[in-house]
Amino acid sequence: MTATGYLALVVGLVLIGGAAFFTGRATVRRTSSATTGLTVADLMAMVVQSSHDGIVVLNGFGDVVLNNARAEELGVVRNNRADDRARRASEIVRRTGEVVHVDLSQLEVKGGRQAQAVHARVMVLTEGFTVVDASDESEAVRLEATRRDFVANVSHELKTPVGALALLAEAVLDAVDDEEQVRKFSAKIMQEATRLGTLVTELIALSRLQGAEKLPELTAVEVDTVVSEALGRSRLGAESAGIAISSDEPAGLVVEGDRMLLVTALSNLLDNAVAYSPPGSPVSISRRLVDGFVEIAVTDRGIGIAEDQQTRVFERFYRVDRARSRATGGTGLGLAIVKHVALNHGGDVKLWSLPGTGSTFTLRIPVHLDQVDGVLTLPEQELATTHGGEL
Repeated sequence: MTATGYLALVVGLVLIGGAAFFTGRATVRRTSSATTGLTVADLMAMVVQSSHDGIVVLNGFGDVVLNNARAEELGVVRNNRADDRARRASEIVRRTGEVVHVDLSQLEVKGGRQAQAVHARVMVLTEGFTVVDASDESEAVRLEATRRDFVANVSHELKTPVGALALLAEAVLDAVDDEEQVRKFSAKIMQEATRLGTLVTELIALSRLQGAEKLPELTAVEVDTVVSEALGRSRLGAESAGIAISSDEPAGLVVEGDRMLLVTALSNLLDNAVAYSPPGSPVSISRRLVDGFVEIAVTDRGIGIAEDQQTRVFERFYRVDRARSRATGGTGLGLAIVKHVALNHGGDVKLWSLPGTGSTFTLRIPVHLDQVDGVLTLPEQELATTHGGEL
């Protein structure tokens, strides 16, 4: 029996009191009542009231004779009156005896925790009565919309370099006798192929981080090693852009994590800072311990991010400046990867930014348990400095 069928049975038994079902079992019922103080009908009513679905029983006139609190939360029942769409569906069910599926989503969503997508099954309960079993499908609808957007974005992003490769290959064939043109177009083919490879690699990484593949076991990782490797990955691109990346002194901090994932996240932050900074401007990286979290901050003096865009920069394929991102070969996945690396480590990533001033992205990862008592937190360090190093 399905969950809906089970709930319908329970509601039916509650409605009729369960008398016929329990005929001849008075001794058992008395024993049960004496032991628990509750009748079977009481227990069944409790099941209905505790159901995650909204349950409503309507009589032959469409009036509500029984409902649980969840039905009111979902908006299926208001002021002891069922939603008109549910009433109409109940009329059809009474005439045909067939199960009817109906969308009971609210026409005006006022925000907060209100369900945005409510779907219900309406069926015959017993003669003259119907039951509405409504569930909140908001999360499923949101995930489906996200999936559609993701597929559309991936298709668009893949189409651009693939189309460019085809055109460039055709240009090389047309210029086969012109060595200079062949070199020129071959270099562009290499650039587009690299961009395509980067996109595919980052899509695989993001899929892995979002649960399509089991993550590796976390181990003790030295933050100084992560910083050093990330700097090594980003140094060539920074030098090509005429940007110097400075770093603070090693701190000896240790986190519980996966070294390669952390290096990838930090190098993505560095690459992002370089891509959105004018030539000659500084980019810096610093690390510190604050309230049980190791914070690795990457600061630039670039174009900055407007406040209304700051909550969206960690979305897949979202770009603050599409033209600049295209010019630098950005995929729009770097910050999404940073976000999921942080979440998979029990941390987060924070952003401070001001247009025309620059940005600071801070990767926060829980410190290794062995260091919680062995390293000064930031307030203690500041206090030590204020008092000449004596606490």
